[in-house]
Amino acid sequence: MSTNPLLDRIFARLYKPASGFKFESWRIPGRPTSEALGVLAVQVDVERMVERIKDVDSYRGNIDHVLESRGVQDPAYAPPEHLRFYQRLNIPMVAEVQFENVMHDHGERDGWRVISWQLLQAETDRLNKRAGARFDYNDGAWLLREDAVGYALSSAPRKSDVGRVKFALMTKGADVTAPAVLKNNIEGMVRWAR
Repeated sequence: MSTNPLLDRIFARLYKPASGFKFESWRIPGRPTSEALGVLAVQVDVERMVERIKDVDSYRGNIDHVLESRGVQDPAYAPPEHLRFYQRLNIPMVAEVQFENVMHDHGERDGWRVISWQLLQAETDRLNKRAGARFDYNDGAWLLREDAVGYALSSAPRKSDVGRVKFALMTKGADVTAPAVLKNNIEGMVRWAR
């Protein structure tokens, strides 16, 4: 059992599809968005994927919708097992969002290489909301095998930073578009790693 409840929920549902893309989502009480997991059957070099996932300074220009991405030096989160980073994203026609997260390399679990991330709440709280709405929560994971890539996400913006209409678009709308978004994120990272 891990100390990361999201990873435990993911692994309770995770399996490699025989082919194509598999998507699943589930509700968490008290949260405005569902957690989601997408898994694509695809051949990859796992270590090359890990290198790209950890290369947060190069996301802009290589990963869709990334406006800014950079590692943040912090002795509490020492690479290569941990990495603190800042990102600002553009959600097309809706809003820009930003956050500070910490990435964790969990090594192998049940045949999958696992890289997760979790929101750093205090650090995100200190960000200037004029640069973009801050996330209320933003946790997820990459799950890698030589024959499959999984991507899981649980996120929502801070309602006070976006207002009622944008909040609805970014929560209810996110649940509707989640299958396409997760598949696009996986395919983008796979392309970059190749």
